[in-house]
Amino acid sequence: MKDEIENKIKRIIRYEAKAIINIPVTEDYQKAIELIYEHVHRRNGKLVASGMGKAGQIALNIATTFSSTGTPAVFLHPSDAQHGDLGVIQQNDVLLLVSNSGKTVEIVQLLDLVEKLFEDVHIPKIVISGNPRSILAQSADAFLYTGGPKEVCPLGLTPTTSTTTMTVIGDILVSLMIEKIGFTPEEYAKRHHAGYLGRKSRAIQKRNSVDVISVKPKSNDSKQE
Repeated sequence: MKDEIENKIKRIIRYEAKAIINIPVTEDYQKAIELIYEHVHRRNGKLVASGMGKAGQIALNIATTFSSTGTPAVFLHPSDAQHGDLGVIQQNDVLLLVSNSGKTVEIVQLLDLVEKLFEDVHIPKIVISGNPRSILAQSADAFLYTGGPKEVCPLGLTPTTSTTTMTVIGDILVSLMIEKIGFTPEEYAKRHHAGYLGRKSRAIQKRNSVDVISVKPKSNDSKQE
């Protein structure tokens, strides 16, 4: 019985790992990074992430991770957008939409609402989806394909492998943006005042400060002495 469970666990891990490895790497990642950089870091806009259900939870995680690493982002629930929260979107923002099917009704409706809100301004859209032929994929300025893996769930229904690949794509975007903006442990520490990560980032900051002092060149007066 124990061996049977262990074999099942290993099979699930291998399946999820294979799905990650098979995520297509395209030039749209570069497009996505440039869109975020241009609108958030040059035009002082923000990243507005949205998704429904489990995909929405992934969108929320991506938004909060971006915010904690120097790229302002918020999560907009697509249903709440229809009850006034749409007003959080501004003309310099960029949208990040997460939907495995690429045709989630609430997200498609959100696109229509945004277009009506800004009739003369194009709000760029980055879409993470498992369906390249969907309406969201076709409307995207940058489309990040998950590879469309089948769910590892025994029912083949529960968002499992799809959300794994979505999360990884989010991690890719965050990591690339950290490098692009030159985000440092010192800046990280300013945004994390509590918890383990707060202590760790301040320790790195302190160590870096000590390293700078230790390699500081001696002044001419010191040499004369």
